[in-house]
This record gives sequence, structure tokens and C-alpha cells, in this order.
Amino acid sequence: MAQFLNLLQGTLSPSNSSFYNCLTNAMMFLQHKSCSYNRKRDKLQKYQGIQSFLQGSWKVIDHVEKCSLQAQGKAYVHDAGELDAFPHIQTLKGFPKEELFAKVVMVRFDSAILLQKELDLKSQVTSAVSTIKYLFEAGAKIILLSDWNMKINSKLLVVESVADFLSSVLQLKVAPSRCISNCSLSKMEELEKADILLLENLSEFKGELANCSKFAEQLSSVVDIFVNDSFSNSHKILASTVGVPRFCSACVAGFHFEESLCQLKMAAQINKKPCIAIIGGGNLFDKASAVRYLASRCDGLVFVGMMAFQIMHALGLHVPLNLLEGGPLKEASNIVQLAQNRKIPILYPKDFWCMTNDFPKQMEIFPAYGILDGWIPVDPGPKALDEINSLLTGCKKIIWIGPVKFRLPSQDIYGASKLVSMLDRLTQSNCEITVIGNMACKAVMKESSFVSVYNMVENASVVWEFLKGRKLPGLMALDRAYPVEIDWNAAYSHPSQPLVVDIGSGNGLFLLAMAKRREDLNFLGLEINEKLVRRCLDCVHQYGIMNGYFIATNATSTFRSIVSSYPGDLVLVSIQCPNPDFNKPEHRWRMLQRSLVEAVADLLASDGKVFLQSDIEAVAVRMKEHFLKYGKGKLSVVHNEDSAETDRKGWLKENPFGVRSDWEQHVVDRGAPMYRLMLSKSTRP
Repeated sequence: MAQFLNLLQGTLSPSNSSFYNCLTNAMMFLQHKSCSYNRKRDKLQKYQGIQSFLQGSWKVIDHVEKCSLQAQGKAYVHDAGELDAFPHIQTLKGFPKEELFAKVVMVRFDSAILLQKELDLKSQVTSAVSTIKYLFEAGAKIILLSDWNMKINSKLLVVESVADFLSSVLQLKVAPSRCISNCSLSKMEELEKADILLLENLSEFKGELANCSKFAEQLSSVVDIFVNDSFSNSHKILASTVGVPRFCSACVAGFHFEESLCQLKMAAQINKKPCIAIIGGGNLFDKASAVRYLASRCDGLVFVGMMAFQIMHALGLHVPLNLLEGGPLKEASNIVQLAQNRKIPILYPKDFWCMTNDFPKQMEIFPAYGILDGWIPVDPGPKALDEINSLLTGCKKIIWIGPVKFRLPSQDIYGASKLVSMLDRLTQSNCEITVIGNMACKAVMKESSFVSVYNMVENASVVWEFLKGRKLPGLMALDRAYPVEIDWNAAYSHPSQPLVVDIGSGNGLFLLAMAKRREDLNFLGLEINEKLVRRCLDCVHQYGIMNGYFIATNATSTFRSIVSSYPGDLVLVSIQCPNPDFNKPEHRWRMLQRSLVEAVADLLASDGKVFLQSDIEAVAVRMKEHFLKYGKGKLSVVHNEDSAETDRKGWLKENPFGVRSDWEQHVVDRGAPMYRLMLSKSTRP
């Protein structure tokens, strides 16, 4: 390794390197180049000898620009453009199991699943239990966290009774703790006595709903890893789902969260035609943007709830005032106009089963335009159901969201039962059916003979928020993982060569010049800015560099998943001049987090090096402290503070590689200092 560093130190400097200057000019030219990247790709493919390399590199570009939901983990919603609503998150399944051993792991579980009165063996219960048992078997110390109320289980109110109930469900001893209300930070002492600890009911603390930073910090004290397994709360901004991740080294999705996210992806992916949306429930004013989205993607809309009256009113039909909401006429008119512009049908009940308060057991059928005063619609009539059946015939995908429910609730609604019968018949003709909402799912589970073929999402609130075009806060708070497997044989001509990784590679000048100089090493740039990655890949092809590669990604979260698959040794990691605004300790998405440092320390080869530098001393100091603190005792400073190579504060005077990044060159040109540091991984096992 010392020989490796000596070889890198040399005579090539940015000021006297013709290649470096040529490369700089090329990058400047690329920044102003107006031709499309597709035209550049067509032209570059004419070069001989790099076709195999192009295959891998352009795979990354296609991934950056657009790819399928399954491959990339993105869903494109809204008429206006693309929404990165499905980032490819780090999951417990994909997290290294050995990294869980002896770690304190906080699990935010869904009380509506694990604390329900009558537990059954539904997949969501199984997956929720599996998350906790998997962590226990991996040797983690577990802290359970959730909120609960009488609606979920009237017998479970105090933390002690909930702990006993969970012990019976998990077949593991769960110990109750009141360390939140006692303002005690004694979780570690309690964890010494029990492997699983249950904290108090979060609904009793105002800091939970307020997403109070101090409350979140208190919850997460002594916690290493956060596991979110409460998908039903992912649309809310809570201290336990959004605040806590800011203070943990790793934040991943549990098995139930991952399963529910997959169900949401299936619901959002309108990949089969014709597709019909069956929309129940009310409150159109709040859900208008979501219904517009469905109107923009589906081939027909069927309204089977109170929203139907808003749509009928917008169509100019007579509707009793007591059946209309106060404000959504404009929203309903926009939905109708969008559907008419797309020439898709809008179906609303032409008749209703109605009842009156005076004779609640007496039911009468009324046409939609002729409901008498005092009569209240409770269910679609036979004519309405026949029209729905006719429209659904031949569909390849159906999304049913919201209950078949009008003014009064009913335990046994004939319309819902009839609708399930229709859907059952369609499942036999390969129609993909997604059912969303608690009441709709209950109707399917009660009436259907083919429950297993339905894609069911019980929490409709999360889906409505997603369909509105809003990112889910609980989802966005989790770490990212790189979504595609990298073909290293396509990326490099010799994929087994030692690897150098530059995190935050920017314009790539440092890495490209190094790659040209050291053909016996492979160089990988990880950069979050997609445009810069495109320009760097263009330079790679233009100069025929076969040992340089760039990936558009957030390396803070994806470093481990990317580099762990590389077939050769990782010999050097560099982090140069990270943006100081994104490296403050309180910044959730700062580059240098504990998870990244631990990944570097784990994956670096014996005697491998870490090079850190910044033009801001406070940033350099913080990077040094993080690597020494979280490097698991494997990393130490290479140079002595009193050596000739360092200044009086112990910083390296010169760049040891003789190749400067573009920002470093800018700093040096204006006579400002650089703060440099080299760390080495111990050769001891």
C-alpha cells in the first residue's frame, strides 16, 4: 500500500499537465454544448473498441433519466411531470445482517396490526412479526415504539399490558419502560436486563405530532439503527417516523413497510389497459387532485360514494342540497372537463336504494334525479350496478379505492357485496385488481372466493396522499439504496484491478486525470448531480478511458450496496471539499454520516487509505473526527503532526497525488489554504 501511495506522488500537476488542461477545456465545452445526449450517444457508438463499455455506461444514463418502476423504484404521477415518489430505499432485507449484531435498533411498529383484538395470520401480521423476530435472531437490542388507543384494543391502554400482549404475539419477552415520561436516559441499563424494550404510548406526548426535534433526539438516544415498520403513518410528519431518523446512523424499512410499499407501487402502476377506477367515499374537496390524477391515467371513472353527487352536480343534474358538499363544485367541474377532454366515461349511480328516518327498515328504489325529501340514499340501485358491471367487463386493471357508502353507514351493504361478485368473475380473466381502504378490503375478505389474487392496501389515507402528488415523509426519511445491479465487466476493461472511489466527484477532473495516469487502477466517481455524471461519462468515452466510471447516486446511502459488489479490492476513498452547507451536524442529508464512515471502514482493504480535504477547516476537522469516531477503531492518521509534510496544525501541506480537483485548483489559485488529511486502515485483523 505504501508503494501505491509513492507511485501516486509524482510530477504530474494540474498546471503542467497537457491532458489535464485539455480535459478542463473539454468539460467547459460540454457544459455549454446544446446537442442532446441521445445524439451524442449515437455518434459515440461509432467509435470502435468501446462498444462493450458503452453498454454499461449508458445503462447508468438511462437509469438517471428514466426507467421502469420495477427497475428504478420511481413512479411518475401528475399531469405536470415526474414525481420521485418511490425512491429506492434501504430495506431490512437488504441491510447486512451481521451489522445488526449488538446494535441498538429502534422499531416503529404499526399498533393497528400488532395490537388488534383478534390477530390472524394475514401476511401483514406475519411480516410485522417477522421484522422483530429477524432483528432478535440477528443479535440486536430492540426498542419498540408506537401509539395506541381504545379503538385498536380497549384492553390495552398502559404500556405494561401492551408489553404482555406483544410478548404473547412474538413469543419473546418484551419489557415495558417509562423512560420517556421520566425523562430518563436509562434505556441501555434496561436493555441489559431485556433484549426487547417497549416505550410508552406516543399518543400521550405532544412532541410526537409536532415532530419536536428535542423529543425525537430523546427517543433516539443510544439508538444505532432505525427500522420503520409503520407504513400506515408514512404520510404523516411525526417525531417517531421523520424526526428520529435524523439521529440514527442507518434508517431502513421493515418487512411490513416494504411489503406495503410494493402494494402501493402496484396500485400506482397503470400498466394494463383498459383500466377503470372505482371511487368511493366522500370529501371531494380534499381529494380532488388525487381524483384528477386517476382521471388523467385511467380509461373510466366509477363513483360509488358521496363524491358521485358532486360529479352529478357538475354535470348539470339536479341534486338535493343536503347531499352536496360546501365547496368542491369547481374541483368537480375540472374533473368532468378532464374526463371529457380524454373522452373517457364517468359513471355515477342512476338509481339508489334509499331509506327514511321515520321507517329505517323500509327501503325504496329512487332514480338519481327523483329522490324525495326525507329519503336518504344508502346503496347503489340495481340499474346502477348493471351499468357498473357492463363497464367493468373486459377490463385488465381495476383500482377500487374508498367504501361503497353514501349518507348513512351500513354494516351489510348490498352494493359492496355485488361489486365483489363482479370483481371475482373478472379475476378469472386475468384482470389485475387493487382494493384500497379498510371497508373495501373487509368487503373483499368477507365476500370473495379468491381473496389471494387481490392486491389489497388497507390504509387509504396513504394512497390518497400519494395520488395527490405528495411525497410521503415517512418514506423520504429512510436511507437510499442503489436500485440496479452494476455490470462491472461492462464498466471496466479489467474489473479486478484495485479500486479508487471519489465520493462527491463533481466535474470529475481529479478522477479522470488520475485514471489517465494510473491505468493499473480502476476509478469510480459517485456524484449526486446527474448532469455532472453525464458530462463525466461523455469525457470517459471521448478520451477512451477504460478504467474510469461514474454513477449518479447519493453515496451517503448507497456506498455500501455499490462498492460491496465490486470484484477487486478497495484501496483508496477520497472526499474532497464537500459543500459546507450540507455538512452541518443537524443536516439530515449531510454527506458524511456514521453509516458512510462505517461502510468505508468495513469495505476498505487492509492498509487502504482515506484522503480527506476541504478549504474550510471546520469541515475538515469534522470529517476527521467522524472517521476516527465511527471507523470502528480500524482507521488512524498516516502522517505525524510534527513531520515535514504537515503544517503546525497537522494538516498535509501538499496534495499527495499531484492531481488537483477543480475546486482545489480554484482555492490554490486565490492563495487560500487547503486542509488535508490521510487515514490508513490497520493491517491487524
